[in-house]
Amino acid sequence: MTELTGMTRDEITAWLAEKGAPAFRGKQVFEWIHRGADFDEMTNLPAKLRDELKACSVAQPVSIRLHRTSELDGTVKFLYELKDGNCVEGVLMRYHYGISLCISTQVGCRMGCRFCASTLEGKVRDLTAGEMLGEILAANRFLEHEGKKVSHVVLMGSGEPLDNYEQVIRFLRLLREEDGIRISLRNVSLSTCGIVPKMYDLAEEKLPVTLSVSLHAPNDEIRRKLMPVANSWGIRDILGACENYIRKTGRRVIFEYALTEGINAGEAEARALANLLRGMQCHVNLIPLNEVRERRLKGVREETVRRFMDILEERHISVTRRREMGDDIGGACGQLRRQTVQEISRRESVCESSI
Repeated sequence: MTELTGMTRDEITAWLAEKGAPAFRGKQVFEWIHRGADFDEMTNLPAKLRDELKACSVAQPVSIRLHRTSELDGTVKFLYELKDGNCVEGVLMRYHYGISLCISTQVGCRMGCRFCASTLEGKVRDLTAGEMLGEILAANRFLEHEGKKVSHVVLMGSGEPLDNYEQVIRFLRLLREEDGIRISLRNVSLSTCGIVPKMYDLAEEKLPVTLSVSLHAPNDEIRRKLMPVANSWGIRDILGACENYIRKTGRRVIFEYALTEGINAGEAEARALANLLRGMQCHVNLIPLNEVRERRLKGVREETVRRFMDILEERHISVTRRREMGDDIGGACGQLRRQTVQEISRRESVCESSI
């Protein structure tokens, strides 16, 4: 089945022309797709064409299986269902500047970061560009009753975006298609654990997205304890790729740093981090660790966060503490999907034992 959300307007037009449809139908179908519509809603298309499309293509590859809304701040956590039955997560966050959606780029993840729930069962498969776009379209339909749409996108959900490079780049280009959802790439952040060769490739794409790097340590010794990817590329390799990205795009780099008790959150680590980043066009985003039961890592006290920030600020490093959102709905990525998968597994076990 052809996935229409993964196609440009020109590609849909050419595809429909092969079926004998006039060129203007391509624009119509493309606009309907980017409104999050299914075929039955495309009322300006002939019924025969709609039936043909249903038989050979998919309008919306992603649906919202369930959602949880925070009573604290209105954050919404989505469990998206894909056409093959797999699930991924998304988080919709409300800010004064607009609505941001954190999307997934893979079902699961193979990077193995110790603090992450998404990687516990490894990677199942990559998402297509159309499925990534479908996450946004489903969120926009969810927001319709408010008269609002997603304005900012963060590729920081399940998966490593640069491990699904070709589809992620296609997704980014789809965001700014004429007659599409038209989200500025300056409103897009892409997070990576540090796949250095792909960071250089991304810089050559000349796409003005914000690069966020999961650093989480001021040296390779600590980083290898937290992130297996550190065995392939050291911090100096990552910083070199970041400097190149800054030169090529003119965009500052964001370094994500999850403070973990007894590992990377001491004053010595703060001073080392400041020395490491001195003079770079960057910003540090300190993250209170979302504890994952299976990982046995612990977050830090608020006074530790404050002291860490003070040390960076004293050394003229731009730093903020990530705003905690959706705490009452299991905000950490991967937790809702994991809970659902485990629940389905338990139900299947009960059914099998009763046969």
